[in-house]
Amino acid sequence: MARRPHSIGPVLARGAAKGLGIAALGGAAAWLAWSRFAVSHRVPLHPALPGRREEIDTARAGRVSFYGDDSSDGVPLLLVHSVNAAASAYEVRPLYGHYGQERPVYALDLPGFGFSERSRRAYTPGLMVEAIHAVAGEIRRRHGGVRIDALGLSLSCAYLARAALERAQDYRSLALISPAGFDARLSGRGEPGGDRRHPTTRALLDAAPHGRALFDALTSRPSLRFFLEKTWGSSEIDEGLLEYDYATTHQPGAEHAPFCFVGGYLFPTDTTRLYEALWLPVLMLHGERGDFVDYRDAPRFAARPNWRVAALPTGAFPHFERLGEVRDRYDAFLAEMV
Repeated sequence: MARRPHSIGPVLARGAAKGLGIAALGGAAAWLAWSRFAVSHRVPLHPALPGRREEIDTARAGRVSFYGDDSSDGVPLLLVHSVNAAASAYEVRPLYGHYGQERPVYALDLPGFGFSERSRRAYTPGLMVEAIHAVAGEIRRRHGGVRIDALGLSLSCAYLARAALERAQDYRSLALISPAGFDARLSGRGEPGGDRRHPTTRALLDAAPHGRALFDALTSRPSLRFFLEKTWGSSEIDEGLLEYDYATTHQPGAEHAPFCFVGGYLFPTDTTRLYEALWLPVLMLHGERGDFVDYRDAPRFAARPNWRVAALPTGAFPHFERLGEVRDRYDAFLAEMV
C-alpha cells in the first residue's frame, strides 16, 4: 500500500504551524528573545567528512564546498547529499568512508548547506545543478577527463539526473538512493526546468524578525530527532548524524535554503521526464520503512534495460543501516552495467 509522498515538505510545514502556535501561547516576544539570546547560531562546525575540504567559486551557485580523497586509484565517485532542513555531506559519510579506500571519492555541500554559501536568495533546482556541474567538472579536470560515477540521495537524485542529461560527457553511471519523484505527488512531466514554488510561503517564513526563531524551533534537537525517526522509520537513528544536523542548522544563514525547500522552490515539476530521458546505466535503491516509501512508479523503470531497481528492508538512508548490502549491490551493478 502506498505511504506518504516522498517529501518532508508537508511535515516541515506542519512543524512550522506548531511552532507558530507555541509562539502564540508563550508570547511572541519571549519566543523571539529565546531565539536571539538563548540559542547559539554559531555552533562549532567541523568538517563532515575526512580528507581535504576545498571551495570553488561558481557564476550562479556562489561558493561551493566539497570534500575529496584521491589516495586510491580508479574511476572517481561523486556523492550528493539530500535536501532537507538539516542537509549536509554528512549524509553520505558511510559511503565516502568505504569507497575512499578503493577509488577517488568526492562529496559536495549543495548551495545553502554545510560550508557552501548560505546567502538569502532563491534556491532552485537550477542552482543545485550548477553546483554539481562545477564539482563534476573539477573532478574530471583532476583525473584526466575521465567520466565519473555519481550517487545521489532523495531529492538530489532529480538534480543529478538533470546534470547527467545536460552534460552527458561527465558521467559513466548514476546511482539513486531513495530518489524523489516516483510517487503520486512529486512525479511529473511539467515544464522543463520548472519548480513548485509558492513565493508567499517563502516570504512569510524567511522574514525578520520571526524567520530565524521559527527555524530554531524546527531544528531543536527534539525536532531533528523526530524528523530523522521518520526518515529511518525507527527510533534507531544515527546519533552522529543527529549531532551534525544540529551543528549545521545553527550557523548564520542556515534557514534560507530550507525555507525555499518548504516553499516548493527546490522541487522540480519535470522529475519523471528527467528520469525517463536517462540513457546511461542507473541503479535505484530504496527503503521499505518510514514515511518515504511511495515508489509506485518504480516497476515501470525497473523494466528498462539500463535501470536496475531494488528495495531494501530499511528506511530512506539504507547506507547507514546496511552499508554492506548497499555496497554489494552497487559494486555488482557497476560490474554488470559499466
